Amino acid sequence: MKLHLTTAENNNLITAYGADYIEINKQRYPHNLIVTPEALIHDWEAVNFAELNNKHFEKIADLNPEVVLLGTGATHLFLHPKHYRSLTDNGIALECMSTAAACRTYNILMSEGRTVTAALIL
Repeated sequence: MKLHLTTAENNNLITAYGADYIEINKQRYPHNLIVTPEALIHDWEAVNFAELNNKHFEKIADLNPEVVLLGTGATHLFLHPKHYRSLTDNGIALECMSTAAACRTYNILMSEGRTVTAALIL
């Protein structure tokens, strides 16, 4: 699905997504990744939702976002709090949602100037 937003003001914008890709600023990526308005992290070690643990969120905590949107894949899944303790210990909120919903929500929050990070699993 292609997404449209009137302005990204030189920030990373999710311009499309599908079952096997995420498109950032019209560049397609066929793997899980982390996106912030200023940074794109390709080497996120998360393979799939079932294997997520606190270690996967330590890199995100270092980015110090206000909120993290976890795109859990095609379906909306919930993560046990023990798996993202590094976020909660730093006062960072985590919202779990399908990857499609995370992409849409990221664009809205980013356009509002919020300090948002999307951790996206295909």
